[in-house]
Amino acid sequence: MPTRASVRRFARYAWSVLAFNLAVVLWGAFVRATGAGAGCGKHWPLCNGEMLPRSPSLNTVIEFTHRVTSGIDLVLVALLVFWAFRAFPPRHAVRLGAALSAVFLMTEALLGAALVLLEHVAKNQSSARAYSLSAHLVNTLTLRACLTLTAWWTAGKAPVPRGGRAAWMAACSLGTVMILGVSGAIAALGDTLFPSRSLAEGWIRDFDPAASIFVRLRVLHPAIATLAGAWLVYYAVATAGRRPLLRPRAWMLLAMVAGQITAGVANLLLSAPVWMQLVHLLLADALWISLVLLCAGTLEPDAVLADKSM
Repeated sequence: MPTRASVRRFARYAWSVLAFNLAVVLWGAFVRATGAGAGCGKHWPLCNGEMLPRSPSLNTVIEFTHRVTSGIDLVLVALLVFWAFRAFPPRHAVRLGAALSAVFLMTEALLGAALVLLEHVAKNQSSARAYSLSAHLVNTLTLRACLTLTAWWTAGKAPVPRGGRAAWMAACSLGTVMILGVSGAIAALGDTLFPSRSLAEGWIRDFDPAASIFVRLRVLHPAIATLAGAWLVYYAVATAGRRPLLRPRAWMLLAMVAGQITAGVANLLLSAPVWMQLVHLLLADALWISLVLLCAGTLEPDAVLADKSM
């Protein structure tokens, strides 16, 4: 069994890997928002047919930076897996979390490559881009959940999952936020491809039958966000009432919901500038992580939670 000191070191490293992954995701969103996704042309893993681009344009620098940081992320997760299997005993949850993180990081890289090779980047307006973008987002959220749980599971013994009402409510909550995330990604793509100069102009476009499907789908995101926010508030309050040990996590989720709604409204009123899109995404990531931790707690007995809080 690992010592307390080694567990603390691993936990710090695991949380650091999660933080770095968040930075990679935010930079990926910056690539999409600036239209720099074609900066390396239709080439992967090379950039414009070169290992290191010479005399690169600004878009090439932005896209190539994303590829480099994604490569670093791959190395960091590989070390996470190696360390987890060296430090923790067989069948420990940390090993499972680290291994799944590696699997979903690999699929993340393959989906990113597919976006480039299929040219679902920059100003591509095909409906197929919505499917590839949605698949990429779902994989990203799953990867982030695995990294979060890997770091959290270092805090105590391997969890003993609970079923029943707690399991289906957790599944509904996670699924709801995934759907919300997909709608948000499509809305953000619409803002990138068809920017509006004002809220009124964007509103008119949303209901124009001749507008692109990406524009007409934008109106769904606020509606889905309202329903998802109501469900998450109920889930957090109900969980706090039934499981006192989970109240700090429930209050954190409520704070993230409030912050995300505020950022969403600001993003809408400001006509989705790039910097506000990134703030909105960062808060969405924080909401997802807080939700994953709350859901994981609801599936663990109080004895395990008490042990982790010591």
